[in-house]
Order: sequence, then structure tokens, then C-alpha cells
Amino acid sequence: MPNFDTGHYFLTTLAPIKTGTTKSLLGDKISFKQDLRTILSLLPTASQSSATEMINHDSDRCSPFSRNLRTHFCRFMILDDVIYNGRVGKNPIVSAVKNENLLIPEEIDHLNCSYLMFVADIDAVLNDGDPLPKNLSQQEQDAVREAYAHQLWKTMKFEIQKIYSNCVGFDRVKDAKGFANYLRRCQIETTMPFNDYWLNPPEFDPLPVKKLVTLVLTPFVITLLGLVGWIFQMEQVPILHWFFNWTPSWTFLGGFVATSLTILAALFYTLKYGNRPFPAGKYADLPSVLKSLLVQQTFSNFVVASQGKSDAELHQAFGEFLAKQKPSDKRSPRQAPGVISIKAEKAVLAEKNNT
Repeated sequence: MPNFDTGHYFLTTLAPIKTGTTKSLLGDKISFKQDLRTILSLLPTASQSSATEMINHDSDRCSPFSRNLRTHFCRFMILDDVIYNGRVGKNPIVSAVKNENLLIPEEIDHLNCSYLMFVADIDAVLNDGDPLPKNLSQQEQDAVREAYAHQLWKTMKFEIQKIYSNCVGFDRVKDAKGFANYLRRCQIETTMPFNDYWLNPPEFDPLPVKKLVTLVLTPFVITLLGLVGWIFQMEQVPILHWFFNWTPSWTFLGGFVATSLTILAALFYTLKYGNRPFPAGKYADLPSVLKSLLVQQTFSNFVVASQGKSDAELHQAFGEFLAKQKPSDKRSPRQAPGVISIKAEKAVLAEKNNT
């Protein structure tokens, strides 16, 4: 479940950064890590506020990840080392009894080098716009990761080569398949996925507690009856002798074994039930999100422009709005990825028309 949840795939990779030096853009020597920091600082980002919505929509100035319709969120960062959380807590009384020297330094974990971390929340699909799956096997999850790597290579090969050329082992990557294998080798398990696209609380099938309790109590009661018969040296088990001609001792032993097995089975089922992925939101895929953003903004504009119109005019205008915006069709029209409003799209189109 950690890598796959809510119909999304949560990718986390750590690529070791090369040690030594390379040539910078100015021709002088610079460490691979510093070169990577410079590249990442110059990498265009998606629009995150109204201050950037007018400058980041152009394909040359917007995040290269906006060239696909799967990436909801993503981030690069350089991880120099793990955080030291302080000494491991100990019971002072136990330490005093054992006469432990608490001033002796404890071992601290360190990374063997700096790493480039890449995290992404993407639609768990093989093609842009496919419906989100409810569940995926491990093999199907691997196929989603490989398909995403191929899409990144197809849409932002130049940026990928520039970034990962500072990482160990990337020199052998020559094509999309090689990049997919590289991400697979660098991947670590995502343990805390996050998703917030539900319009209503998700629906879950309740855990069948009554059935599980009944499953466990049945052999447990048989065990108790066998124990009672054994303690009081009865020849037959109370009540059960009508169904089983067992001695109390064998009834107790058999019931004990059956109770243990049913408890283990109930625990295994409960853990497996708890590890099921959360259901996907009805409109949680990226094309639907972009469509919703478009309809939200255009409908607000429609409401403002429709003030004071007669019933007939309003009916006609709303029909024209539905015909133009096609709310039920998530494919087109929709807001472009990487921007926070449709204003940027209109500004860029106007600029291109004027030139």
C-alpha cells in the first residue's frame, strides 16, 4: 500500500551524487553537488501564486513536469545527511542499577554521500487520462512506475540528462528503458503517502468484527468446556458429548489448538484488511482536477456576466456555456497543467497573437 494509495502512485527515489569536480557553465571547476544545486535552482517551477501565474505558463518558462498529465506534485531536493534525533531515551532507574555511563557517545547514523531525492505524486495509470485503479498488484505498480519514467524521458529528456548527469551510475543511461531501470534501482518505499482529493469521505467496507469474534469464541468455548471436564475428571464433555464422543482432555487440547489457529487467522485477516489501499476519489485524476479548475473559474465569470439577464436570456447563455465548456468531458477543454488559473493561458495567447 505505501507506494500505491487512493489510485495514485507515490514515487520516492534517492540517487547518490558523484564526488569530485566537474566544469561549471563558466568553465571553472565545481563539485558535482554544487553543479546540481545550480541546475535545480534554475529549473522552472509551476505557478504557485498569483504573482507567478502571468509568467510561468509559456512552455519555456513553466515546469517541465507540466508537459505530462500524470504529475500532481513533485519535488527535487539534495539530502546531505540524515537528521540526528538525539540520544536514545533510557530509564534512569535501570541505568543506575546497571551502573551505565550515560556520557559515553552513542553511534550515530550517517549517509555515505549526498543524495538527490525525487518525490512525485502521480496518477497510477499507464496512459494519460486513464481511469484511476482501485487496486494494483506489485507487478502492475512496477508497470506504472516504468510508464511514468518513459513519459518523463519523452517529455523532458534534456532536463533529466542535465540533472542526473551529476549522479552515480547515470552515465550508462541512454534511453527511456535505461532511465526506468535507473529509477527502479534508486527507489525506496514511500511510507507516508498523502492525498486530499475526496469530495466526500471515502466509503469503506466495515471490518466484520462480529464474524471474527464468533470465529474465535467458538473453539474457545469448546476449550473451556473441555478444561472443565478435565478438571472435574468427567467421562464426557458437558454439552459437547451430544455432538462429539471425545474425552475431556482431547477436547481441551483440540480446542486450544483450534483457538490458537483462529486467533492467528483473525489477526492476519485484520492486518491484511488494514493494508488495503484507500479508494480513489471520483475526480482525483489530474485531467479531472484540471477540468474542475476550468469549470470553476469559467462558471464564476458566467455568473457575474449573467446578472440582470431575463429568464430566456439566462437559459440561452447557460446552454452556450455548457456547449463551450463541456463539463462532463474531462479531455477538452481544461486548464493547462502547471498554472493556477486560466488568466495566464489567455495572456500568453494574446501575446502570441500580437507578435
